[in-house]
Amino acid sequence: MHFLRDLIVWLYAASIFILFFYGMNLLVLSLIQAFRKKENSGLSHKIDAGLPPELDPPFVTVQLPVYNEAHVVGRLIDACAALSYPRDRFEIQILDDSDDETSRIVADRVKGWKADGIDMVHVQRNSRNGYKAGALKHGTTVAKGDLIAIFDADFLPNKDFLERTVPHFAASNVGMVQARWGHINERYSLLTRIQAFGLDAHFAVEQRVRSFIDCFINFNGTAGIWRRACIEDAGGWSSDTLTEDLDLSYRAQLKGWKFVFDFDIEVPAELPVSMNAFRNQQFRWTKGALQTARKTLVPLWASSHPSRVKWEGTIHLSAIAVFPCIVIAALCHPALVVLKQSGMGPGRSYFAFLSLGLIGFLGFFLAQVVAQRSLYPDWLKRLSLFPLFMAGGIGMSLSNCRAFLDVIIGRRSEFVRTPKHDVTQREGRYSWLQSPYVNFKIPGVAYAEAVLALYSVLGLGYMITVGAWSAGLFQFVFATGFLFVSGTNLYQFGRSRYRQVGLPSQRPIM
Repeated sequence: MHFLRDLIVWLYAASIFILFFYGMNLLVLSLIQAFRKKENSGLSHKIDAGLPPELDPPFVTVQLPVYNEAHVVGRLIDACAALSYPRDRFEIQILDDSDDETSRIVADRVKGWKADGIDMVHVQRNSRNGYKAGALKHGTTVAKGDLIAIFDADFLPNKDFLERTVPHFAASNVGMVQARWGHINERYSLLTRIQAFGLDAHFAVEQRVRSFIDCFINFNGTAGIWRRACIEDAGGWSSDTLTEDLDLSYRAQLKGWKFVFDFDIEVPAELPVSMNAFRNQQFRWTKGALQTARKTLVPLWASSHPSRVKWEGTIHLSAIAVFPCIVIAALCHPALVVLKQSGMGPGRSYFAFLSLGLIGFLGFFLAQVVAQRSLYPDWLKRLSLFPLFMAGGIGMSLSNCRAFLDVIIGRRSEFVRTPKHDVTQREGRYSWLQSPYVNFKIPGVAYAEAVLALYSVLGLGYMITVGAWSAGLFQFVFATGFLFVSGTNLYQFGRSRYRQVGLPSQRPIM
């Protein structure tokens, strides 16, 4: 009994301390952003079309890696064809690994735009070897550009994207320029609003400040532009992690290339509306980050980069450690309250130590304050979403913990794409349920999330019964998080039972 009590006490303390550590890093980044002066790159937002021939802008290859994206691929191709960069200075590669009607849509679009004078090619492989990384690697071998811009199927670049990013490459050591993600369908549902909330903090605080203090940042897989020489010097695209973008980013920066994050360039994108799709996306990002950490942390610490770069890079790549800590805290918290109420719990000094967790929590909160304030005029109103954002992060922790364990035990998994459905408004908001890309099979982890939700609710009920109100408030966040994730999954599964199963698609195809 004493062993079990001590185990609960120490596991809970360790998890809170680790969460405090990562929260403190966010606190420091947020304070840097809040108090620093606005930077001015001094770069022109336009390239002078009247430049003499020898000063023509560099040739750019725009790569569009797609796989079974019939709902959105047409609008992506149209947006890229409308780029206002000089037509004779860029080409568009559609790297099409699809095995459905997407390929027909691509072929039709390519034919039409080529007739209109756009240099556009439809690139297809014999297999999906390497998944997205394999497609990008193959496309690069036949690309004509010295610069390579990349957009996923759910993104819609503005016309002046190339004109605003290319000038950064005037510095010969710049290897990649990353733009900020916007959100086409943020208002669609509570799930999409929570996703947008989290992404805003990543771009407006983490990417922005790391770039400002000359630490490593990452290409986010899309809405960025590379110098081809940088890709080749770093060893090219590799498929040995699930986050080929993060992997190549660190390899390139270890080679000495500088990355630029341009906060002022926004590229709108569609957020996943399906809980299964969102869970798969988070799983891939989490597992890929840990795979990249295992691959690059030793070379990072062996490099001659400053200590701040090494420490921040380590925190960046290992931040997924917060997910096992959240699960441990969720499991131990009710038991710790029971021990305390029975007189078997630790003393006051223990709980005084745990108050450090509040400082870490302040870091997570301040990051959102800084992000929302820098992006939106109604930032104060938008902060009301913070409790639900925290709950959503907690709810996803069990699934992300599975990704953590996969890497520890060496279990391999395929690259699972995140399907998009051209859902940008609430009108006809459930039409995506008819899409052939939707997977409504409830994964095993969803049942585990439901069990953890029940456990958290029972723990909350106990705390209310014994009057442990401060602990109950903390427990309420755990219960809300796991209820939200498991409840959304079950709700969407219930609605899917009424769709017309067996039809190839009930969605309009572009």
